[in-house]
Amino acid sequence: MVRARGDAVPSSVRRFMQRSRRRRMRAAAPWAAATGLVALAGLAAWVLLATSAFGVREVSVTGVAIVTPDQVRAAAAVPPGAPLARLDLGEVARRIETLPPVERATVARDWPRGLTVSVTERTPVAAVPQGETFVLVDAAGVAFRTVGEKPADLPLAKVASPGAGDPNTQAAVRVLGALDADLRAELTAIEVTGPARIRLDLRDGRQVIWGDATELPAKARAASALLAREKTKKGAIIDVSAPDVVTVR
Repeated sequence: MVRARGDAVPSSVRRFMQRSRRRRMRAAAPWAAATGLVALAGLAAWVLLATSAFGVREVSVTGVAIVTPDQVRAAAAVPPGAPLARLDLGEVARRIETLPPVERATVARDWPRGLTVSVTERTPVAAVPQGETFVLVDAAGVAFRTVGEKPADLPLAKVASPGAGDPNTQAAVRVLGALDADLRAELTAIEVTGPARIRLDLRDGRQVIWGDATELPAKARAASALLAREKTKKGAIIDVSAPDVVTVR
């Protein structure tokens, strides 16, 4: 076989072949770039979702006073090294909120390898005596903590079964929420023994017969007005169960 020398090919043919190669390369370039981008995206997704390269190494906790950061981390139940991008932050927050003192938890990713948890703890509005201890309840009636001594700034709530599902507890916290600052300052205890048997015990032995947990603003206004008028009368019993017809004895 006789191989033609390079200079035996006419220059016009060589230029045509070069232009053809360049056109083929230009036509293939976008496909090559797209293939590279897809491969790169797949690699990035694999690193983010299926490896521990961006896995959880630290869970920082803020806003806690009753529970400890370690208790929050235990409730969050995030395995070390779990891919950060795959975590269901809402589910993590719901697990933390199963801790009784936690009212709300917010969880956020802290790239590249951390989680931040912001906790809002429950605020007590009353202490329920239970033997020699006291159960603290919040404004929603949730019993979330047991302490050995009654906090000085909290009234007693005398209910048999403290908890969010107990109608008497719900009535007690609703009434407490309706009281103004002056009336709350005089309050020592609220007792609920039935749906229409609510009583406030005040300083100096005074009592307010509240009745049921309806007409709360009207009853609160009537009680405050009469207590101001009857301030010097120790042991007075004020009945606001029918706020339009209040009695004092």
